[in-house]
Parts: sequence; structure tokens; C-alpha cells
Amino acid sequence: MSKRKEKKIQDYNGLYSFLRYYVDLCLKLSYRNVRYVGLERVPQDGAVIYAPNHTNALMDAMVILAMDRKAKVFVARADIFKNPTLAKIFHFLKIMPIMRMRDGIDEVKKNNETISKAVDVLRDRVPFCIFPEGTHQAKYSSLPLSKGIFRIAFQAQELMPDMPLYIVPVGIRYGSFFRFRSTVRVQIGEPIHVGNFLAEHSLYEPQIQINLLRDMLAERMKLSIFYIPDDEHYAATYEICAAVVKQRVRSMEKLPKSARRHPLDIHFEANNLTVWQLSQMKESEPERAAKLLELGREAAKLRHADHISLASVSIKYPFWSRLLKLIILIVALPYCLSVSLFTLPIEALCRLIFRKMKDHAFRNSVRYLLNLILWPVLMILYSIVAYVLLPWQWALPVTLAMLPAPIVAHETWRLIRLVISDIRLLMNKKLRKKYKKIREIIFEK
Repeated sequence: MSKRKEKKIQDYNGLYSFLRYYVDLCLKLSYRNVRYVGLERVPQDGAVIYAPNHTNALMDAMVILAMDRKAKVFVARADIFKNPTLAKIFHFLKIMPIMRMRDGIDEVKKNNETISKAVDVLRDRVPFCIFPEGTHQAKYSSLPLSKGIFRIAFQAQELMPDMPLYIVPVGIRYGSFFRFRSTVRVQIGEPIHVGNFLAEHSLYEPQIQINLLRDMLAERMKLSIFYIPDDEHYAATYEICAAVVKQRVRSMEKLPKSARRHPLDIHFEANNLTVWQLSQMKESEPERAAKLLELGREAAKLRHADHISLASVSIKYPFWSRLLKLIILIVALPYCLSVSLFTLPIEALCRLIFRKMKDHAFRNSVRYLLNLILWPVLMILYSIVAYVLLPWQWALPVTLAMLPAPIVAHETWRLIRLVISDIRLLMNKKLRKKYKKIREIIFEK
């Protein structure tokens, strides 16, 4: 008998496709707002390599996966594939191993097999996703790009001369890296046609071609994200952006057609405009820029010391809108507290895992996975108990009322926490004066 043909990682899998509906739904429920911009830029006439920035561990991959219904193949660091059972799970999830320079030169040489499989994926026109920064950092900035993505692209193009191949930069911007139920905005950048690039730079050696393409991709990725240079002024710049974003958004909303634009788009442009203005100020008015940055540093220090959320500073009309929501919450408090009790097993497990984690960027990933896996199990158990103890006429509405418990519980405590933060900001006169001075300098005519 002939051996059964081994399934490729990119091959269709009915169970995978079925589970995608649930996985994508959980991803979208994990954020208050998920926004995709520029999907029409993704080429449809060839193979695609997605190149996103990497800031939030597993959630970055989940956000890219939920971009459309197409299956996508990802890569992850090779050390997590050492367990055979986990390796099978990752293969089912369409994730391949890739070695990194930190693993050593000898280990990196093993990437030839991964590159060969990646090329095979692209030949089948299945989107391939690799995070070219190689590792994640929870900052609105960027890291140097590794060479792996370019080697894959060049080898794939060589083996597919008749098929267009594109590297598509993707910018992921989270409202918060560490908070569950934040916001996320994904922007597709201008694709790079690999074949055209190689034709235009055919006289250069491969290493120079890689360097040129790396610079091009890095620049296009920066244009797709909220980008702050990762230098000694990063924290101060971020604080300045938060201090003035409400006023910027208000002024931008008055522009023609802005009323029809998505709030996350306007917020994104407002923050990038502040970063650009500050960079211009450093060149033309260094003393004014130095004063502004010092105010940003002082404001950040005061805010952290008083445990004030940045959302209290940056979200439009925070106090009165949240006060109204708090009143509604108080009315609905019996329901909110009741359903919150049902999420305690997940919350307790999250807290236990968080204590052992040094990298806070994994927190959202952990909470997402626990809700994804454990909440259906808990719902089954709670439903059984409800139908055993109550008549079905009561058990059914009780079960339905429990369904949104993870979201209701989180939104309840989030709102309470933010109202407390707003009150602290209202009482911190010194901090509010710092923000006032920052706004005066930024908007000075």
C-alpha cells in the first residue's frame, strides 16, 4: 500500500475553518472597537506576505487572522515547538517554526526547511505572515527588521517567476497594550511588488538588495502605525500626544467630511500630527521643544505617581460621559455583579498566571485564550446546574443572561476604575496645570 500523502500546512482543514468563526468572534469581543483600514490595498493577483509590526504577542496574529476569512500561515519562534504535542497543535493552527539569531548561527541555518515550506505556501497563493521585527515590544515605535522575510521573498520570487509576489506592510495600533477590551486599528500600507523591485535593482548584489528592501519596508511600516522614535524622549512624547489629542480631534472633526470619518482614524492622525510637530519644533525651536519635553516628563511622573489612567487625559469628554455611564451602571448593578461572579474562576486563573509573567505584553493573550477555552466549559457547567435546580422556563433566561458575563464583568470594573481615575485627575491641580502648559505650547500661534 502506498503511504498516505502528508497534508501540507496550508491545505484546507474543515475543522480549522469551522473553528475560525468562533475564534474570530472571540477576537472581536476582546476589543470594544476593531478597525481595518485599507483592505482594498491587499493585492488579489498573486501571492502575499503580510509584514505587521509586533507589539502585543499572540494578539497581533489573531488580529491579522481576523482581517478576512482566508486561512493564513504564520511563523513563531522555534523553541515553543520542542514539545511534540504542542508542535502538532501549532501545525493544526497553521504556524511554522523559525529560528532567530539569538538561538545561534548553527540553529538559524535550520531555517532553510522553513523557507522552503514558506515558498510552497506562497505558490499555493495562501497568505503568509511573518513579523519582520523578530520580537515584540509594547511601544508605539519599531524595531530593526530581520532578514528572514526578505530571504523568503527573494527565493519565492525566483521559484515563481510568472506569479506576482507582494510584501504587504501592516500597522497595528492598540489603544492599550495591556488592557482587555481596548481598541485596535489595523492599517494596510502600500504593497511592495517583489518582482518589480528586483528588476529595478538587478545590478546590485543580493545583500545590498536586502538592505534596500529592508529600508523600504521599514519606512512603509512606520507610515502605517502611530510612530514615536524609541529614544530618550519616547515617554515624554507619548504624554504630550495624550495631553493634546482631545483638542486636536475636536479641531479635525470640524474639517469638511470629517464627520463621516471613523473616530479611530481621526485619533490616529491627530497623534501622528503631534509627533511630526514636535520633530519640527526640535529642529526649528530647540529651546521650546526642550521645555515641552520636560513638561511631558514631569506630567508622566505625576500621573504615574497618582495612578491616573492615560484614558482620563486622552479620551474626549471623559468625565461627564463616564459619569452618565456610571449612573446607568448603578441602576444595572445587581445584574452586573451577579454575572461578574460567574467569571471569578477565569479572573483568578488570570491573576495567578500574571504574577508569574515578567512580560506584561502577554497579559491580553492569556486573557483571550482563557476566555476562548474556559468560558464555553464554564457555560456548560453553569447551564447544567441551572437546569437541574430551576424549571426550564427560569433556567433558559438565566443561561442567556450569563452568556455575556466576561464582557459585562470587565466593562463594569473598567468603568469604575476610569471614573476613579477621572476624579483623581480632577483633584490633581498640579498635573492639570502641566497639561495646560503643554497645550499652550503645542497650540501657540
